[in-house]
Amino acid sequence: MPNAPQDDRLIVALDVPNALEGLQIAESLGDAVSFYKIGLGMLTGGGLALANELKQEHGKRIFLDMKLFDIANTVENAVRGLSQFDLDFLTVHGDPHVVRAAKEGASGSQMKILAVTILTSMNRSDLDANQIRPGEMEDLVLERAATAFEAGADGVIASPHEARSIRALPQAKSKLIVTPGVRPAGADAGDQKRIATPAQALSLGADHIVVGRPIVKAPSPTDAAQAILSEIS
Repeated sequence: MPNAPQDDRLIVALDVPNALEGLQIAESLGDAVSFYKIGLGMLTGGGLALANELKQEHGKRIFLDMKLFDIANTVENAVRGLSQFDLDFLTVHGDPHVVRAAKEGASGSQMKILAVTILTSMNRSDLDANQIRPGEMEDLVLERAATAFEAGADGVIASPHEARSIRALPQAKSKLIVTPGVRPAGADAGDQKRIATPAQALSLGADHIVVGRPIVKAPSPTDAAQAILSEIS
């Protein structure tokens, strides 16, 4: 098993269709990266099997990004089933009943439950289209973060733009802030609308940054990952 590097603040999102491609990327990155995100897009392509292989055979930390949302009993049962895989992070939507159910399902395991506040691909016009009540984006994110913490969430997913304000919440003491929407300087924003560079995100209060396409789609993923690790060190 390779020795994990010191800095696990970088989480690489394996946003590829199947486990074979994901494993190839992880193997190419080798010891440079110790933490991987596996999302819903790979669920039917062997995502859980890959999560288990990377964890058990390669010693990697795993963030399973499922963004679960359902009635409490269903969420609890789903999380209880996922907790058997010895994963590190799991996302659920930040509604209090979902967070409470997820924490119950994760009891007895080390898996951290992270609550989604508002997706980083959304802005105020998207919220209007979804008939979400009026208000500034940051205010709504802060309210959802505080409510999720009060319901027992171990941390939240939020854009870098809200990280500093979330970190200042009394409820955020000892909680995790994980930020997607991170792009190295000069990188294509893609479908993200609230972004920052890796160093900016960490300086604003994030504990971990999630980077996908700028690494996995780079001509040399290892060079791209090393550049980000150098920036944040």
